[in-house]
Amino acid sequence: MSRTRIILVTIGIMFSLFLASMESTVVATAMPTIVGQLGGLEHYSWVFSAFMLTSTTSVPLYGKLSDIYGRRRIYVIAMALFLIGSVASGVANSMTQLIFARALQGLGAGGIQPLAFILIGEMFSLQQRAKMQGLFSGVWGFSSIAGPLLGGFLVDKFSWHWVFYINVLPGLLAAALVAFGWREQAQSHERPKVDYLGAALLTFSIVSLLLGLTLAPDASAGTGANTFNSWALIVLAVAFFIALLRVESRVADPILPIQLLRDRLFLTAVSHGIFTGWAMFGSVSFIPLFVQSVLGTSATQAGITITPMLLGWVTASIIGMRLIMTVGYRRLGVIGTSVFVTGTFLMTLISVDSSQVLIMVFVTMMGVGMGLSIPSFLVAVQTSVERRNLGTATSTLQFSRSIGGTLGVSVMGTALSMRLTSNLIASGLDPKLVTQLLNPLPASEIVVDAGVRVAMANAIHLVFIIAFASAVLGLAAVFFTPHQELRENPSDSNAALPGVDQ
Repeated sequence: MSRTRIILVTIGIMFSLFLASMESTVVATAMPTIVGQLGGLEHYSWVFSAFMLTSTTSVPLYGKLSDIYGRRRIYVIAMALFLIGSVASGVANSMTQLIFARALQGLGAGGIQPLAFILIGEMFSLQQRAKMQGLFSGVWGFSSIAGPLLGGFLVDKFSWHWVFYINVLPGLLAAALVAFGWREQAQSHERPKVDYLGAALLTFSIVSLLLGLTLAPDASAGTGANTFNSWALIVLAVAFFIALLRVESRVADPILPIQLLRDRLFLTAVSHGIFTGWAMFGSVSFIPLFVQSVLGTSATQAGITITPMLLGWVTASIIGMRLIMTVGYRRLGVIGTSVFVTGTFLMTLISVDSSQVLIMVFVTMMGVGMGLSIPSFLVAVQTSVERRNLGTATSTLQFSRSIGGTLGVSVMGTALSMRLTSNLIASGLDPKLVTQLLNPLPASEIVVDAGVRVAMANAIHLVFIIAFASAVLGLAAVFFTPHQELRENPSDSNAALPGVDQ
């Protein structure tokens, strides 16, 4: 492509990454207010899970469709779905409407970020990717800072509905720039069939698993019906997954790249993505809830609390990409994940008496860890796979983090609800008192029972313990990463680039 086209597409990708960052942080800071007004704490995790479920299951499908039908067409379709879902979320006036709108929004989001990284992988070489990462991280960093602050400001001063409307303008600009600027690379004349059966089995297995996890028995329920249904759905999920593996091992172009999973680097990168995604997405989803409900801050202050995490991620990503050719992706992965594990461990030590500043320090460490490890694995995988598998490999890495986050939010949400209900009943408190912690309306100066805050703090503490355990598993996966050099794939470049012995 010409230099002008590359610049246009690069700007479009920047807007895409802007959206991806804004989506997670803006909604996270608004969620305590949203559930306090529309439906209560029992729906908290579902607003996240609905989005993450559809975005997770659609990621590998987008990667495969873009390999077959071209990047531009699939990117524009994904952006259109995302924007329609954003508007629908903004106009929602009930929790049910919001959950369905978030599912539609996630269906589009499942293609935006992986396709952005696929475009980067096709336009730039290994060394150029490492340099451009700083530019992309700068844009992502700007939106990461603006997202929590803007989200809190909109909630406090206007309405939570506006946290979804802000996606429209950058989304339209991104779609226009990519549509006009991108020129498709030479594609194979063969048009293999899309593995829709594999995509359906993958979706069914994940949906069954999530439903099984969220139907765990309520502490206040006196029946084992939920327990039976929960285990039945989990068994069904396992059956779907076994069927998926059988199908994927036989089709010519599987939606789940079984052949790539035989590669040690790719397998460890996927494992790392699942466990760190579990810990990161789960933490980001519940930290604002802790800050607002336990520490008693506003939505804006809750947004300020998670901003350092994103700043640390961006800064570490810029530094890490400058060091990757000399330090090596494996070493960066080990160092970064170790810092991430330390941050999640420190989060398990916070309590109702903890200061907001202390929490900000801990989440900064988590961000630094992710910033060092995630981009290094992405660059390593994109460099090692053949170009024909670039879209599938990139989207699968994104899928691994998304599925980890989806499972993490669901499991943590269930654990939070069970522990909180149990704590309140044991203390003789009405579970409905929790709404006083979430409702931002200052209509009545009701003094919330201190026991409710303690019960909420104890419940969220369990969430942070689960995040720490998942982070430890992510660190264990990194140690299985092979010691190999980073070299441009010979099929993508006429000359291999020098790597570094790790």
